[in-house]
Amino acid sequence: MSGHSKWATIKHKKASLDAKRGKAFTRLIKEITIAARNGGDPDGNPRLRTAILAAKNESMPAENIKRAIMRGTGELEGGQIDEIMFEGYGPGGAAVLVNVATDNRNRTVSEIRHMFSKNGGNMGEQGSVAWMFERKSQILIEEDKAGEDQLMGIALDAGAEDLRHDGSNWVVLSPPEAHEAVLEAIQKAGIATTSAEIGMVPKNLLMLEGKNASGMLRLTEALEEHDDVQNVYSNFDVDEKELEALAQ
Repeated sequence: MSGHSKWATIKHKKASLDAKRGKAFTRLIKEITIAARNGGDPDGNPRLRTAILAAKNESMPAENIKRAIMRGTGELEGGQIDEIMFEGYGPGGAAVLVNVATDNRNRTVSEIRHMFSKNGGNMGEQGSVAWMFERKSQILIEEDKAGEDQLMGIALDAGAEDLRHDGSNWVVLSPPEAHEAVLEAIQKAGIATTSAEIGMVPKNLLMLEGKNASGMLRLTEALEEHDDVQNVYSNFDVDEKELEALAQ
């Protein structure tokens, strides 16, 4: 698993719950709105069903979810939101995908490009790094919440493909279509999850050290703090001890 997932875990421990939830709500509302363009009935819209499930896991009020769906279907007025996937490279040559939902494409392109250049990276052309990733369901579980054999049995029986360890978390990887079944099976077993999403998982990892590692973490954090950024994916990895030191 990428250093990005390790970094996210450390930030989760350090961050204010309210601040985290506020950012999560904004991101999830945009995702629900975009997903609802293909129909407001979650039974016939897998992307919307997944987005609603993620929102409920963040304790989002039902009324917020309903309004987001209605904006997506056009029943409520709301600004046009464009979904864009930017591609580029960070320090040390790490591949980066940035999933954005914005109501001002030109402004966001300019700001994301500036973040790349300011933090030692550069934007790439469409398709330049996307081939290095696969779309997967990714569920993170703190290592002390479940044993390997227990978790592997539950996840594989529910349709998961792989179980990995990233140094502090168990990472359950599944095909996108198995996301709900695997998550439900884990939760029914009473195992708490740190995060659960369908995203882009790197096929291979690139180990970074020193200035490249710190620079890549700065770029990742800057991108994630941008209001229009939904998700950041990268193929970098960082040694656990170095990562802990950088997080101080």
